[in-house]
Amino acid sequence: MNDSSERIAAVRALMADSGYDAMVVPRADEYLGEYIPAHNERLRWISGFTGSAGAAVILRDRAAMFTDGRYTVQVRNEVLPELFEYHHLLEQPPVPWLVTQLPRGSRVVCDPRLHSLSWYRQSAATLSGAGLELVADTANLIDRCWHDRPDAVVSPALLLAEAYTGSSSEEKRERIAATVAAAGADAALVFSPDSVSWLLNLRGTDIPCLPVVQGFAMLERSGELTLFVDPDRLPEGFEAHVGKGVRVLPESAANEAFAAYAGKQVLADADGANAWTQLALERAGAQLIAATDPVLLPKACKNATEIEGARRAHVRDAVAECRFLCWLDAEVTAGRLHDEATLADTLGDFRQQGERYHGPSFDTISAAGGNAAMCHYNHQNVATPGRLMPDSVYLVDSGGQYSDGTTDITRTVAIGDPGAEVRRMFTLVLKGHIALALARFPKGTTGSQLDVLARQFLWQAGFDYDHGTGHGVGAFLSVHEGPQRIAKAHNPWPLLPGMIVSNEPGYYKDSCYGIRCENLVVVRESSLRGDVPVYEFETLTLVPFDRRLLDQQLLTAIELAWINNYHQRVADQLAPLLQGADRLWLEQATRAL
Repeated sequence: MNDSSERIAAVRALMADSGYDAMVVPRADEYLGEYIPAHNERLRWISGFTGSAGAAVILRDRAAMFTDGRYTVQVRNEVLPELFEYHHLLEQPPVPWLVTQLPRGSRVVCDPRLHSLSWYRQSAATLSGAGLELVADTANLIDRCWHDRPDAVVSPALLLAEAYTGSSSEEKRERIAATVAAAGADAALVFSPDSVSWLLNLRGTDIPCLPVVQGFAMLERSGELTLFVDPDRLPEGFEAHVGKGVRVLPESAANEAFAAYAGKQVLADADGANAWTQLALERAGAQLIAATDPVLLPKACKNATEIEGARRAHVRDAVAECRFLCWLDAEVTAGRLHDEATLADTLGDFRQQGERYHGPSFDTISAAGGNAAMCHYNHQNVATPGRLMPDSVYLVDSGGQYSDGTTDITRTVAIGDPGAEVRRMFTLVLKGHIALALARFPKGTTGSQLDVLARQFLWQAGFDYDHGTGHGVGAFLSVHEGPQRIAKAHNPWPLLPGMIVSNEPGYYKDSCYGIRCENLVVVRESSLRGDVPVYEFETLTLVPFDRRLLDQQLLTAIELAWINNYHQRVADQLAPLLQGADRLWLEQATRAL
């Protein structure tokens, strides 16, 4: 009997004692963020699934796992089919699936701290319509069974200087408070840790890859703010750093503090803040005004200081990436075909040598051969990391957190001669990347309206990829930041100047190979003058694409010119920063086609 089997049995025993017929286990913690500390990895504990998005449903006699298209292969490698059925998270979500599985009168339990208010209310209504009951229980059943649960990591917060943020916390609070007042609210719940961290110019080290302080806040229309966080985490100088009007309370004091909002209008994000916090405010007598997190858009539209910081961070990041690619080519030429862990560690070592580096922005996707067909593959979650194979490709998706910016880059590298098919598919992917990079679009255009530009050449050949084309990126914050996104799915948020977003089309052939070409870009105003304001992208990432993977016959003159111009820009900026073999490698990698 394996761990998952024993753990499910223990949870089912508690379900029976409590009169629950099903339990929903999301891949989330009480802050609803993408990155979860080890002590909150409940979905991994119960199922073995290590992906960044998914959910499990435990019933009395069976269980089901729900993941999206990024994890179609991975979920089958990690989650035992004799314990879990497999379902698509978007095509057949857990709650509608439960309606088809349970008899009337059944009780479904969830932890309201791990779900948004909108999910909670919609799910309760869906289940109620089928004669089922959704029960909120903060005495999480998994926590009660997880006897060797790791301790939470609690470390001092970092005070981020205005030289990096471009604006003081007082200025930011006044700006957001004006938005709260304009909405007719007395206060706003600022729930997301990256919103709180941005608003107070704080960063943290509690969660690997995500430099935020775990906590939430109540912002008054006056600009005063109550921060709910462990006071011991705040370093000397905090009061002077954030300015006047900030008080600090432990999170355990939230219920009592919410009594002050009786009869008041509180702006809260039903999609971004957890159900427990908003229900607690309602119980205290507050009236919720459903609205998007007021920090979300100002945080996404980087100011001039943050954009310039991103440019500098990308130059240092590119130096590390190019040194790694030079080393990799030399190792392959010498016949030393390393494993994925060695490759990822070596790239990390090069980044570590850069100034203002704090750590990776996500776990490096170091994928050799067929492993790259899993677009979110993680060599740390397999028994034996893969090894480079002759005449194949290696995909490496990685990034860094720097005091002045966050990076994210994917390069697909030829290991020997991977063959004509791979060169054709790589070229189709890069053509889509170029089309998006060259886009000019009128004010008001959304990422979902641009997505087809990156997919068009794959579509014309009968291919596609099952992930978004671009995600927002923070400023020494989350590498996956909203609200902007480039994807098939509708996104109502227009792309605005200062937004940083990835450009990363790909192609994945199951068990054979994977290809992705990713740069980060920032939206800026175009010099084009017409009847409407027009925006375009400035590419931030400065690393050559592998010329050996190109089928030049498939490239137009415009595409060839873009590649040559991009490579020339890379050479101009990086050559003065590289020496010896690294500089020679750069000269070869960026020579004109």
